[in-house]
Amino acid sequence: MLNYDSATGYIVNARQVVSPNCDARPPQCSISLIVVHGISLPPGQFGGPGVDQLFTNKLDPKVHPYFAEIADARVSAHFLIRRDGELVQYVSALQRAWHAGHSCYEGRQACNDFSIGIELEGEDHTPYTEAQYDQLARLISALRSGHSHLASAPIVGHSDIAPGRKTDPGPAFDWAALDVRLASAV
Repeated sequence: MLNYDSATGYIVNARQVVSPNCDARPPQCSISLIVVHGISLPPGQFGGPGVDQLFTNKLDPKVHPYFAEIADARVSAHFLIRRDGELVQYVSALQRAWHAGHSCYEGRQACNDFSIGIELEGEDHTPYTEAQYDQLARLISALRSGHSHLASAPIVGHSDIAPGRKTDPGPAFDWAALDVRLASAV
């Protein structure tokens, strides 16, 4: 069970890594979308410190050639779920994390304004783990219980809000497996 503090926007029992890559949501903007992402740093490698370093602006461009391409990016997400199910939180759910970039959902631009960004440690063609689906369902349930606008909010992939630019969480993500877990959590 995850303990969500709706006053602060933090999951109390998540590992906290504070990202500076966030800001205030626009006034009167309700959280009404959940965006699932996939990330691995370096690409296709799991378990290292790369994601934490990227989201805290501490990625060393000399460690891997790909890091040199993205070291200056200022990005974040609200949450990361590692392969073993560990939950990491970078940004309060009450703030705007910089996860979606140029994006649009049902005609509404700038999805960062009104969404929660959840990264899964993975990549488009590697199956995500059972522990990740379990933790993702627990996280979504906790967030929905703390925010009335999220109770029936759509859950989409990054590829859905940035088609042609992003492909994650990719074809390896099993939406039906998430739906089953969410239905049993109700």
